[in-house]
Amino acid sequence: MADDDFDYETEYEEERPPDPIESEAKTVIKSFFEMHMKEVFFSRQVEVIHEDQFFHWITNRAIRDLVAEGVILGEKRKLRNGGPISLLWHRSYRFYKRSADKVIALVEKYSDPEIGESIGLHGETMVLEAFARSEFLMKGRNIREYRGEVWRGTEQNLDFIFERDSIGYGVEVKNKLGYMDLKEFSEKTEISRFLGLCPVFIARMLPKTWIHELNMKGGFALILKYQLYPWTHRNLAKRVAEELSLPVDAPRAIAEATMERFLRWHFKRI
Repeated sequence: MADDDFDYETEYEEERPPDPIESEAKTVIKSFFEMHMKEVFFSRQVEVIHEDQFFHWITNRAIRDLVAEGVILGEKRKLRNGGPISLLWHRSYRFYKRSADKVIALVEKYSDPEIGESIGLHGETMVLEAFARSEFLMKGRNIREYRGEVWRGTEQNLDFIFERDSIGYGVEVKNKLGYMDLKEFSEKTEISRFLGLCPVFIARMLPKTWIHELNMKGGFALILKYQLYPWTHRNLAKRVAEELSLPVDAPRAIAEATMERFLRWHFKRI
């Protein structure tokens, strides 16, 4: 489980200029904490809850400003796995510690290294099964070469290469709450294009600006909306969804309707 699934000090793009919508985000986030005066949140949780309105980095900046202004109070802690977490609560909440401990206890359950690793691998396994079900042929996994071309620009690999109807796809899977790293997103796109593949990203969520950029380069983003837990962890997924209001689920397979979105795009390319 990546540390940036909890901490609010991660920026997604370097030297990002101020955005006019940040003022609106501050108003919304301030109102959110006023409506939840007796609750404690962590920063990534607030970003994800508001992602239909604002990019994560916009909420990120709004949180920082409100903390600096004393509207929201915060506290940094370390999880058992060593990762930092930034807790946040309304300034009027004097007896926040019990709520904070409850949040930490649940976060530490799903951020346990073994669980975090299983969630990441599970996302790849579900994608592999979904593409096989849709009659795509896997040509490689954790791979950087295709049809005689080898990527040597960096040490990065693609999660998968799939083929169908003589079209190759370089597929990257990100089964996490936060956005993937922008540098990695750009690099994996470049690797796919270098190898003559259509870049495909399968993620819980990506910024619309990145999706537009990907589309312009002939790629596709398959947005799942939910972080996918193994079926064996369905009770934990239910707790995380109900107690933290986070979009997690534990389905047995990626929905047919989700793959149909990709298939429709694939058939248009033929």
